[in-house]
Amino acid sequence: MSVIRNEVRRATYLDSIILMRMSREIAALAGVEEAGLIMGTPANKEILREAGILGPEGEKAEAGDLILALRAADPAAAETALTEAGHLLDRPSTLGAAVAADAPRTLRAALRELPEANLALISVPGDFAVAEARKALDLGLHAMIFSDNVPLADEVALKREARERGLMVMGPDCGTAIIAGVPLAFANVVPRGDIGIVGASGTGIQEISSLIARAGGGVSHAIGTGGRDLKAEVGAITTLMAIDALDADAATNHVVLVSKPPAADVARRVLDRIAATTKPFTVCFIGLSDFALPANARAAPTLKAAAELALGRPLASRAAAVSPLHVRGPYVRGLFAGGTLCSEAQVVFAAAGAAVSSNVPVPGAAALAGAPAGHTMIDLGDDEFTRGRPHPMIEPAVRDGPLTAALADTNVGVVLVDVVLGYGGHADPAGHLAQVLGARRDGVAIVASVTGTDADPQPRREQVAKLEAVSVVVADSNADAAALALAAAGRANTRERGAAAR
Repeated sequence: MSVIRNEVRRATYLDSIILMRMSREIAALAGVEEAGLIMGTPANKEILREAGILGPEGEKAEAGDLILALRAADPAAAETALTEAGHLLDRPSTLGAAVAADAPRTLRAALRELPEANLALISVPGDFAVAEARKALDLGLHAMIFSDNVPLADEVALKREARERGLMVMGPDCGTAIIAGVPLAFANVVPRGDIGIVGASGTGIQEISSLIARAGGGVSHAIGTGGRDLKAEVGAITTLMAIDALDADAATNHVVLVSKPPAADVARRVLDRIAATTKPFTVCFIGLSDFALPANARAAPTLKAAAELALGRPLASRAAAVSPLHVRGPYVRGLFAGGTLCSEAQVVFAAAGAAVSSNVPVPGAAALAGAPAGHTMIDLGDDEFTRGRPHPMIEPAVRDGPLTAALADTNVGVVLVDVVLGYGGHADPAGHLAQVLGARRDGVAIVASVTGTDADPQPRREQVAKLEAVSVVVADSNADAAALALAAAGRANTRERGAAAR
């Protein structure tokens, strides 16, 4: 019978990315059914409670405490897992003890060590992120807030305060940026160049910047804003400041703006600001195409199109193909680590007249009346899959269950996946996917895109080779992968109709 065990370490803090990676290792221990390693904030305890692994010890934890929570197959497995988890937790503690005498413990102390620094990256539980961001602003630093679970009202207040000081707040929940060539959080290694990017989408920035890099271009700066910046309540404060910064930057000759569709009045404000500059802009509001642009801007329906417009030329694409023998059923199942990549795939399907259902529906790409609704796109980074668990970019095993289900569904002929590389991500996501797939096909074609560059910690060329070694068809972009998957499923549909007619 399953048992729940909690262990609380008082006044212990570890960065959220470290916690996610360690959660993955703990969850993989023998006999462990579910595991979470998380700070004891009220929001985090609710996540563990919903996952069914919060016990009495964890309930007593305070916001600055670290909770290890797990459910194991039996008491013996639980005790063994707690012991092994303790060893994992002691590893960073030992390292920290070795550098404790020299390591700065506050932003002020860090600034004394790096007096030229002008940006603080904040990755603490959301309950503490606002206070740390205010400390950064008080010290004259721009702030990139990786943390999530920050109330919207606090985001608005922080960004207004920062604007009054002439400082920028990127975030909360800002997962990607490239500042002066330095990748921050989940970002790829791309060369410097003359294209600037402003993005309310982390994987949108990653896909566009990687496509630009692989085509021989470069990025001056990629400024993340946080996913809520273009909401009516926030009013695009960071987006507008980022446009100002890139407009004033002599090294930036073209600017790409990428986000999900903003509120109508916010879109007008942003487009009016774009009209006030002489620099050319590419605007990619995923899923939205019916908006008027100023003369110096062009609309991009997809991330691939945004990269092409920024470069001023089409991207070369390899001739990838799916064998008709591999396509058993008429429908595509998309299983995505990147939310914006999931949205882009929906846009590609909608443009072809194909209906799609999704856990993250996109305006302009909803199911079409009278069309078959068997195609499905799932954003595995959505809260329903990541509560108390690592994001699929950190832990690709999050996709294993849905992938197994798709392979078993006789209506599914093509599985569409993304593999996202770069700093912060899993060390070998393609290797994990290849291992799960093995030689299994069962009449299902696997079509993939790989977002990243050969300069990433996981070189893209090597990741592509691992997928192709198990007969995964790898397209040159996420948009190409979506189009290829739809075409392959269309052939299966034609074959099925032909068989029925006979």
